[in-house]
Amino acid sequence: MTTLVVRALDDSSAHLFDTMPDPLAFRDKHRHTRYRADWRRIAVRDGRTVARAAWWGKPEDPEPLVINWFDVAEGEEEAGAELLRTAPWQTDELELDLPSGWRTDPRLRAAVDLRAAAARAAGYAPLVERFLYRWTPDRGLPARPGRLRFAPEPDDAVFLGLLRRIHSATLDAHARRAVEQGGPDLAAQQELDVFHWFPSPRAWWRIARTPDGETAGIHIPARNPSGPCVGFIGVVPEQRGHGYAYDLLADCTHFLAGQGAEFIAAATDRSNFPMAAHFTTAGYPVVRERINFWADAAAGAG
Repeated sequence: MTTLVVRALDDSSAHLFDTMPDPLAFRDKHRHTRYRADWRRIAVRDGRTVARAAWWGKPEDPEPLVINWFDVAEGEEEAGAELLRTAPWQTDELELDLPSGWRTDPRLRAAVDLRAAAARAAGYAPLVERFLYRWTPDRGLPARPGRLRFAPEPDDAVFLGLLRRIHSATLDAHARRAVEQGGPDLAAQQELDVFHWFPSPRAWWRIARTPDGETAGIHIPARNPSGPCVGFIGVVPEQRGHGYAYDLLADCTHFLAGQGAEFIAAATDRSNFPMAAHFTTAGYPVVRERINFWADAAAGAG
């Protein structure tokens, strides 16, 4: 086999990223995503691009947050792994955003298995599978039950305390992983760091209370670099069992629509059946599925 050449791209060579087939329709998935040219890399053999990856984050970030586009040609798993291993960034997470129903289509299943094998060879292990949602105004605004009162809260310490309580018992795989590493304190701080990372205003964050003043949970209407999104929905443990997550989601949707959102992206773990049901009720269709891989920065530092 001839020598593999891994190269970074820049503005003059960015077009080379688009020289591979796209069986998993990543181009359609990322039509709203804006990538820095220098956060995209390709692997070339005999003049043919055999692997490509794109790292994503805010344009002003010193390093990207995640790999969310990863393609590998048939038989080139090691080339894909080398592309990731030699990257200059310590990126813990890799996302494969996949067409819904990919498991039942042999062609799509083979394409997913190929990319997953390359990710594993680079040190990434599967963490969780998720549903991706996309609300649009034609779906109509979800009904508001009117059971909770929503208000901003300027004190980060209040949100941190509520996040500790929420993550003390959670179905979210990312939060559970953080709890295993450092308890609810670490999970809460990581979540708060993400909230601050969003380029949307801090004033958007909302706390929900019952009419008698008891805290029920929080929701974070947000914008990430690709557009409006449901940043977080969380109900404190002692208020669960009332379906309040739907109330939070409905209010979050109304809030973002009031800010002029032409779409709202959202996601939840496939295993989080209650939250998945709330998204369905609120008019959020599943548009893609995702496999999240995690590597504890083992794949970077090339």
